[in-house]
Amino acid sequence: MAFENFQLSRVDVGEATLRVRHGGSGPPLLLLHGYPETHMMWGKIADDLAKDFTVVAPDLRGYGESSKPAANDGHESYSKRAMARDAVALMEHFGFARFDLAGHDRGGRVGYRLALDYPQAVRKLSILDIIPTAEVWKRADKRFALAYWHWSFLAQPAPFPETLIAHDPDAFLFGGMLRGGKSPFADDAYADYRKATADPAVIHAMCEDYRAGASYDVAADEADRGKTKIAAPVQVLWGARAALAAWYDVLEVWREWAHDVQGYAIDSGHFIPEERPAETLAALRRFFLS
Repeated sequence: MAFENFQLSRVDVGEATLRVRHGGSGPPLLLLHGYPETHMMWGKIADDLAKDFTVVAPDLRGYGESSKPAANDGHESYSKRAMARDAVALMEHFGFARFDLAGHDRGGRVGYRLALDYPQAVRKLSILDIIPTAEVWKRADKRFALAYWHWSFLAQPAPFPETLIAHDPDAFLFGGMLRGGKSPFADDAYADYRKATADPAVIHAMCEDYRAGASYDVAADEADRGKTKIAAPVQVLWGARAALAAWYDVLEVWREWAHDVQGYAIDSGHFIPEERPAETLAALRRFFLS
């Protein structure tokens, strides 16, 4: 059982109510999940991390069983800045003003925005399989359009993508994403993802997340470009068999955004903690405990 010794609760963080599991002891570590998942993506490593850390793992606003704030003009309510506010308030709820953070995919985007907006809050930051949002759009090309087509599709005005996805969420979110490949997801995690994404409100929230990614989040990044860098030490991990390894010099990109960057590729696809849990656990422990 994942999260066997964790407590499950719902925490009101002001603008949203988050479903969250927390457990363990030691220094605080916040784990943020990606699309189209929930906090259950950390299930293969959370119990081991809890031997060294007090682990806090929420569903991001709009995802899983967390609440779905109303969309607003400019999509700020699903921006990474808004999700970062949630995360800071969540950690304050548990008594932590400063903490380590690991984020995969969309969670990594929340993580680096949090580190930029709240530099005093983040001791160390681990980012899994992304480059900054503004850099993604700046470098978009044919390869991106074919492989990461969902970025443009989900960002289309409502209700176009929501209507199409709702006809068969499994086929779109998991069949299309995995291209018919074998799922790396644990059974309990996959069941949680499917239950969540059967909810039209979750589908709408995920689209709003990507609409924010194509608008508000890019503007926030560009406002910081060349002016503000992440102060905390940053670890970047990426899948050696995923897009980042083929498209970018990942560390070179991140060194434009942070003062202290280290990292390497793991023999994995995009879903690193689920495909290679032992290697992910070892990388996170080395970084956060050093």
